Amino acid sequence: MDLSELERDNTGRCRLSSPVPAVCRKEPCVLGVDEAGRGPVLGPMVYAICYCPLSRLTDLEALKVADSKTLSESERERLFGKMQEDGNFVGWALDVLSPNLISTSMLGRVKYNLNSLSHDTATGLIQYALDQGMNVTQVFVDTVGMPETYQKRLQQSFPGIEVTVKAKADALYPVVSAASICAKVARDQAVKNWQFVEKLQDLDTDYGSGYPNDPKTKVWLKEHVEPVFGFPQFVRFSWRTAQTILEKEAKDVIWEDSAPEDQEGLGKITSYFLNEGSRVCPRASHRYFLERGLESATSL
Repeated sequence: MDLSELERDNTGRCRLSSPVPAVCRKEPCVLGVDEAGRGPVLGPMVYAICYCPLSRLTDLEALKVADSKTLSESERERLFGKMQEDGNFVGWALDVLSPNLISTSMLGRVKYNLNSLSHDTATGLIQYALDQGMNVTQVFVDTVGMPETYQKRLQQSFPGIEVTVKAKADALYPVVSAASICAKVARDQAVKNWQFVEKLQDLDTDYGSGYPNDPKTKVWLKEHVEPVFGFPQFVRFSWRTAQTILEKEAKDVIWEDSAPEDQEGLGKITSYFLNEGSRVCPRASHRYFLERGLESATSL
């Protein structure tokens, strides 16, 4: 799998895809959706779709695709290679969501939780398939959250498509198994070849599985936390594991703002809409101006 586009810029979102088989624009198709890397504190989360004509579904099943978690890395790569060879009727697309994107979304002023990010990414990939002219008539999705709620939401977004959302769909439907293999192969390769934008010296790339409960991952996090700037962007700093290490190992940061006394004497918000005469309140200068003897210029 060619991830050169991701390696050039791994700070946001990257979409990769195979060529669309001509038959998938003509015949009714089935499409599966799954992800890899939802839980780890390290590395990206990858969402993938895989699709093929309904008439060729038995050929996809003949590849012996299975839930990627039950396969070894070499088996996943072999099966992905087979799907590539069968590109005349099998296609795929994926979105790679960087750790930086995940963390900034979850910790932004307007919270964007992981479930919502996952749902929107899956919806975007299905829409991408339709925009490419694929004749998708059935969609199978491995659930995130309550399957009934998720299925209702997808069905409303795609009323002309039969949508099925199930827990463990990657073990129930071959087309979802194929998507899980695509996602896992992409994530494994992305993690293995991750380009650190921080240009770290003496970097240890033996970070274990990347899951929060992995002792090797925890050791790596403690060894690669910078006291002032925190973690490399390879780390999802919104994860509790990373936050706990930051609280223990990093320096405290004091954000200077207006002095507390500046907040005294503020009236009710309704008072700003009433005619109460002049409401000019003296305001103390910020410490920056006081220390430098700076005053407001009233005339030039």
